Amino acid sequence: QVHVVESGGGLVQAGGSLRLSCAVTGIIFNRNDIAWYRQVPGKQRELVASISAFGITNYVDSVKGRFTISRDNAKNTVYLQANNLKPEDTGVYYCKPVYANSWGQGTQVTVSS
Repeated sequence: QVHVVESGGGLVQAGGSLRLSCAVTGIIFNRNDIAWYRQVPGKQRELVASISAFGITNYVDSVKGRFTISRDNAKNTVYLQANNLKPEDTGVYYCKPVYANSWGQGTQVTVSS
């Protein structure tokens, strides 16, 4: 059974940084693509960044140049380094294996102006 635990969210001022972590168990981690999503109340959950099993990364245009996704296969963990945060980055951030339908509880990111 796939289990996902996100952490690292918090309240920061605009321009600040956070490092989100995503620990995944129940899969062969180093063979799976992993993605970060975020959800804002009243809007659909959107894909923010993804990293393939081979380390190929993709980002939504709004975070390019500010966010970096990475993975540590030895720790079954994916990270999202979020720099130069903006108020519009506020939301609950979730991660999951791209091809599994197992969501964690998410981690709240709040960016004040």
